[in-house]
Amino acid sequence: MSLIVNTFIGMIVMLINIYIWIIIIAALLSFVNPDPYNQLVQIIRKLTEPAFSFVRRKMPFVVVSGIDLSPIVVIFALNLIEAILLSLRM
Repeated sequence: MSLIVNTFIGMIVMLINIYIWIIIIAALLSFVNPDPYNQLVQIIRKLTEPAFSFVRRKMPFVVVSGIDLSPIVVIFALNLIEAILLSLRM
C-alpha cells in the first residue's frame, strides 16, 4: 500500500491505543470514586461515557450484579478494530 495509507492507519491505531488507556484510567477511577468536579475526571468521563452507555444500551447483560463490564467490551471491540487495521496495513 502507499505510504499515505500506512501512515493514516498507523495514526488511527495510535489513537485507538490512547483511547484504550483512557478507558483503563476511567475503569480504575470508578473504584476510587474521585471528586466529580475535578476537570480531569470530567474530561475522562466525557470521553468514555458515550461508548459505555452505547454498550450498556445495546447489551444490557454487561451489567452483572452491579458490576459494569462495558469497559471490557469496548476494549475488546477496539482491539478487534486495531487487529483488522493492522492486517490491512501489511
